Amino acid sequence: MSEDYCTIGEAQRPPRADGPPYAECVLCREPTEYPEAYKGITLCPVCEWQEAQRTACSG
Repeated sequence: MSEDYCTIGEAQRPPRADGPPYAECVLCREPTEYPEAYKGITLCPVCEWQEAQRTACSG
């Protein structure tokens, strides 16, 4: 299965951080893979996966 299956192609993701400090997840407050200085919505890997499950092919 393709990684692009049921994803939004134009969605921008924050750049991955090279190391700490990491931004907090906006849902559960756990550390994410993204830099703390990033301005915008950041999700930890677990919440990112759960959000993808909720919205995948729901149209």
